Amino acid sequence: MGRDRVFFVCQNCGYRAPRWLGKCPDCSAWNSLVEERAVPEAVKGSSVTASGAPQALDSLEIAPEARISCSIGELDRVLGGGFVPGSLTLIGGDPGIGKSTLLLQAMNAIAQKAKALYVTAEESARQIRLRADRLGVSGKQLFLLAETSIEAIAATVRSWQPAFLVVDSIQTVFSADFPSAPGSVGQVRECCGQLMRLAKGEGVTTCIAGHVTKDGAIAGPRLLEHMVDTVLYFEGDASHPYRILRAVKNRFGSTNEIGVFEMTGGGLREVPNPSELFLQERPEGSPGSVVTPALEGTRPILVELQALVSGASFGTPQRSTIGIDHKRVALLIAVLEKKAGIPLMGQDVFVNVAGGVRLNEPAPDLGVVAALLSSHLNRPVAPQTLVFGEVGLAGEVRAVSHPDIRLNEAERLGFKRCLLPAGNARKLAARPRAMELVAVNSVGELLEKLF
Repeated sequence: MGRDRVFFVCQNCGYRAPRWLGKCPDCSAWNSLVEERAVPEAVKGSSVTASGAPQALDSLEIAPEARISCSIGELDRVLGGGFVPGSLTLIGGDPGIGKSTLLLQAMNAIAQKAKALYVTAEESARQIRLRADRLGVSGKQLFLLAETSIEAIAATVRSWQPAFLVVDSIQTVFSADFPSAPGSVGQVRECCGQLMRLAKGEGVTTCIAGHVTKDGAIAGPRLLEHMVDTVLYFEGDASHPYRILRAVKNRFGSTNEIGVFEMTGGGLREVPNPSELFLQERPEGSPGSVVTPALEGTRPILVELQALVSGASFGTPQRSTIGIDHKRVALLIAVLEKKAGIPLMGQDVFVNVAGGVRLNEPAPDLGVVAALLSSHLNRPVAPQTLVFGEVGLAGEVRAVSHPDIRLNEAERLGFKRCLLPAGNARKLAARPRAMELVAVNSVGELLEKLF
């Protein structure tokens, strides 16, 4: 009788090796390879039957999908209007950031209209009931199941026929067909695959919670993100009251949409106007503080950029950033040094995006440059001034997308002056605005017009 085939799988990226390695050759993670045993292959020569004959594309009839609203406006916005029936959604985030709270609040509204099943694989049903009482969640059609076996979960779903299913979390569910421990790449892949077949075959709208790794990515991202229909990430510090729910993949809607929540004693509360929230504690008249408009999907948000430039205490200056790519900030510091003659290479530089927001687009570049100049020269920027634009390596200021949406949000909040790329200013000159538009062509020109 032959031995079972053994291989080693990286728990970070899914790389498979025939022997143990200290460092993964694919993602360079240390001590991430775990031993797993292969599942016996199906008998060769078994008959395979096609699921149906090929159809012409024009002959297929389509109808608009009826979305399932969860009565949480911010979550419906991120999803593109609500959950699509029969879809599989993955919500990832750090432990304690609010994944279970959000799912329980969403099921509260869904259970008023249809049967919903909440499968808890980490906590007992009593713990979920205590949390539900604290959140004010109740519903005669909301059922709880404390189970970790994916086969038992699938059997319950097929017999109960719920309209909505939540599995919390995917890392604690296991399949008896795999000898590896729950949470391993093999177990996560198999359990997610069974839930996907269950959602598509039974028409059950399924939502699963997933933990993140130390790098901030969902464990086994290359496996799960390609298998599910929608991927949502919870961002924010657990000690900070604000949470950002971001869509990074959505087969039924726009990507990069965000929803803003505030964690309170009664659960997650929607923040319909995040710009006012992020700017309400802004210190006016303080050097190094600049407001810039960020565009997340279709939503403009005004955020405060804070910069602190001080003399280096040691030989190597520090570069620390929160909420923005540190490599991008290092590039802007080099542009200021080379093109504007601002000596920052020997200075400690700290950049922060207030409110816990993470900026991924190039439009805040000019705002970062303005904050650095303000802190270095110890001269505050006027409180009703807005700055945005992309900065190139030659020191030029490039146009960005949707400047009108950004300016409309700023005008609504009472901003009077905006420094923006000259390319955007020319296109906006035809429409008169209450806000003064100041065109900027280069970083050196920004220094002249800012103060």
